[in-house]
Amino acid sequence: MNEKSCSFHNEKELREEQVEGMSDGSSSQDKDSSALAAFRGIPISELKNHSLLQALRAEANGWEPAAVSAEVLRAQEEWEAVDTIQPDTGIFHFAPGSQASSDHPGQLVSFSEALQHFQTVDLSSFKKRIQPTIRRTGFAALRHCLFGPPKLHQGLREERDLVLTIAQCGLDSQDPMHGRVLQTIYKKLTGSKFDCALHGDHWEDLGFQGANPATDLRGAGFLALLHLLYLVMDSKTLPMALEILRLSRHHIQQFPFCLMSVNITRIAIQALREECLSRECNRQQKVIPVVNSFYAATFLRLAHVWRTQKKTISDSGFVLKDLEALAKKSPRRLLRTLEIYLARVSKGQASLLGSQKHCGPQGHNSKDLTFTGVCDLQPHSSEGAGLI
Repeated sequence: MNEKSCSFHNEKELREEQVEGMSDGSSSQDKDSSALAAFRGIPISELKNHSLLQALRAEANGWEPAAVSAEVLRAQEEWEAVDTIQPDTGIFHFAPGSQASSDHPGQLVSFSEALQHFQTVDLSSFKKRIQPTIRRTGFAALRHCLFGPPKLHQGLREERDLVLTIAQCGLDSQDPMHGRVLQTIYKKLTGSKFDCALHGDHWEDLGFQGANPATDLRGAGFLALLHLLYLVMDSKTLPMALEILRLSRHHIQQFPFCLMSVNITRIAIQALREECLSRECNRQQKVIPVVNSFYAATFLRLAHVWRTQKKTISDSGFVLKDLEALAKKSPRRLLRTLEIYLARVSKGQASLLGSQKHCGPQGHNSKDLTFTGVCDLQPHSSEGAGLI
């Protein structure tokens, strides 16, 4: 028994000496090989009781990370909250229990969600400014009473007033919903999966006249952005929007896409106020869907005229003036044209651009152009304007 005990202690001391030689940082190959041999002789079940591994374990338990900045921690929390990224839509889906809210800028926003936002916020100060219908006097009032369109049903007037009130609201950079609408428009038109700055030259690339989209909303307000949102978030009209955007970048027939859209919204507002859409609204018992479709139909008509009649930026004011006259006179005709076009596109039977050659985003920069809108056109002869 004594011999065995002595042998055991000697073996234990030998192993500990070999391990200590390994841990003191010696570079000797003999010590390395002897330490390796010592570990090979220890059963796996006994490794957890080994003095070296116990020391390492104690050090690990007592280890404290270095100080991390608040910015790094915030970035880590945001990254851990991300569950999946959908490459086709650019929508970030957040893991359950994360702090992401409906106002998170990374999420696309639908037209109905944005509209609901305006239905819930206080717009009383803006509503005071609206004039639901234009005022007619004298012969114009008599003629409108006898031959004009019917009045809008009483139950639809609140919805009409909401549309006109939104048109009085400006772009508020402090409102998260406003920012999300802008981000969604940008992503859907460019295919980007990342947020962009709310001010910058990238907005000029989409057809605003400056780096701040808010400066181009005069006469249409936030309704102009809601119309663009409707155009790009509806799966039926998005292909049309992208084709019009491509046409706007033609090396000869280019025009500022978003600013043209704002002018189309102005036409829709005037048509609503002049009761040109009342018959269709009464028939459908809706106002907002009719105004949206009217906007899209008018934009489609403008793109068709622009392409087929070889219009350029110098013709813009006259084209818009003639388009407004046609839209107010025959709104049902425009809406029917849109229905037929979208039905054919869904079946792959129609294309707005056809086989026309077009250039990419480069071409001439739209920020060097001075765009004439409906509200800016001075009354003079329409000679040279395109006929619709």
